Amino acid sequence: MNKKIIVGNLELCDLPDLGIIGLHVRVDTGAATSSLHVDNIEEFKLETETWIKFDIHPDIHDVKKLIRCKAKVAAKRKIKSSTATSQRRYVIETNIVMAEQVWSIELTLTDRSEMSYLMLFGREAMAGRFLVDPELEYALKAP
Repeated sequence: MNKKIIVGNLELCDLPDLGIIGLHVRVDTGAATSSLHVDNIEEFKLETETWIKFDIHPDIHDVKKLIRCKAKVAAKRKIKSSTATSQRRYVIETNIVMAEQVWSIELTLTDRSEMSYLMLFGREAMAGRFLVDPELEYALKAP
């Protein structure tokens, strides 16, 4: 059995496929899937596959900073939000870097502009790797 790493309720991660380094994430064991706040989603075809373009403002303190990303659509899924409303969201697969580990996760893309953190790190992405201590913040790396 692998030794699991303790994380706090807030952590930093990198999403290298999307060009994002040092993203503050809310660790949420109540959420099955991880979600990322994006704007301006545009669907397009690349040969026979469905792709999307979207904008990310990775620094909540500098909204002028903008990264235009593209990713292959892994799925469109009905997701129930924390407010119990359902919506169809694009799902992408991307690499994440945390605790000096790299692995692929699913991310749903949504409007989280009313939330304090741009990304919610859900239990499917952390399964088998981490234990959460809700009293801690930035247990892996200080911002």
